[in-house]
Amino acid sequence: MPAARLIRPAYSALGIAITPALSLWLKRRSTRGKEDASRRHERFGFAHTPRPAGTLVWLHAASVGETQSVLTLVRALLTAHPGIHLLITTGTVTSAALVAQQNLPRTIHQFVPVDTYFAVRRFLGHWQPDMALWVESEFWPQLLWQAQAQQLPMLLVNARISQSTFERWQRWPRMIRSLLHAFCSIYVGSSDDATRLAALGGSNIHDVGNLKYDAEPLPIDADRLQQLRSMVSGRRIFLAASTHANEEQLLAQTHRHVAHAFPALLTIIVPRHAARGDTIAADLRAQGFTLAQRSKHEAITATTQLYLADTMGELGLFYALTDIVFMGGSLVAHGGQNPLEAARASNAILTGPHTHNFAAIMAQLVANQAIRVVPDKDSLAEAILALLTNEPERETLARNAQKTVAQSQGASRVILQQVNALIARSGS
Repeated sequence: MPAARLIRPAYSALGIAITPALSLWLKRRSTRGKEDASRRHERFGFAHTPRPAGTLVWLHAASVGETQSVLTLVRALLTAHPGIHLLITTGTVTSAALVAQQNLPRTIHQFVPVDTYFAVRRFLGHWQPDMALWVESEFWPQLLWQAQAQQLPMLLVNARISQSTFERWQRWPRMIRSLLHAFCSIYVGSSDDATRLAALGGSNIHDVGNLKYDAEPLPIDADRLQQLRSMVSGRRIFLAASTHANEEQLLAQTHRHVAHAFPALLTIIVPRHAARGDTIAADLRAQGFTLAQRSKHEAITATTQLYLADTMGELGLFYALTDIVFMGGSLVAHGGQNPLEAARASNAILTGPHTHNFAAIMAQLVANQAIRVVPDKDSLAEAILALLTNEPERETLARNAQKTVAQSQGASRVILQQVNALIARSGS
């Protein structure tokens, strides 16, 4: 039997063998708040919600960022086709919460099943979707292979693949080719993504721009925003958004540097993973910082230096509260976080050097003088000082960021046309 034909049975056998370990892993994640224990059955393909009648469009988005990027497309799809239903699958509790917050009509959320043969067979057997949209680059082999075997039309939207991921997949050419062949069309956000996916065996690839430019603004609770504004009245504010491990300590040192010139400075830190809040708070207090922790409902006072916003779903509040933002995950070698949400909120944006997760977006922002890249924490402190003391420069940076977002929108409309055609062919 050729090696290519051995891949699928070997992968299926491995999945069956490790199913007991997967169950223990999911239980452990539940104790840490990373899984919804009441819905763990969904992870093994069991559904307690009946399949709705008529056309069912399945959309899979890994986490919050991917989900946020397709909400505009989702709303347009529901409006254009009042007779269809949507099934949205994600893999994290935060993305599940985001879907629930939208109150989308005719929409069901399920956690994506673990990628084992029987879990996937149960999932597809129950839901029997008429078509599927996969967002970005989370390739689950069992899901894709079984969906392809059922001749399910699938689109890969906002597809992206970094250079490092591309190089890893080159070691498994038959595997990635078989996965990409499951999609009837691939829509990418940049020419680099198109080139890499074509080299890996993808076909029918269209460069339509990045869906993240079309994403809706983050939600803002007006009452909470007013409360925060009352607490910080008259103070200069710097926001560090979506920070990662070991980054908070660097940012605290940055605060100390900037506070020599601006003693009343308040630095707000929003960790990417709110569950790390207690650990971060303990570390920063041990370094002598006066800190208030949002998850503990601690108020910001005149002596508060650092405000740790370790809650979920509130980042929009803090973008609205400040006008200078540092994008986390970039002073450490994580690869950065999405800067477009800050751009929409009219912020002057700073980032560290590690931004490969959003390389194409970053290149466009840099070319448009809409973001400033700094090499380290000391340079970050100098950049913050420069923006705090130069309002015209701060406003120009923010204005250029907003323009970049506005000029780059439109991917949702192109993809919607293709989805409309598939729905028409299904008879709905």
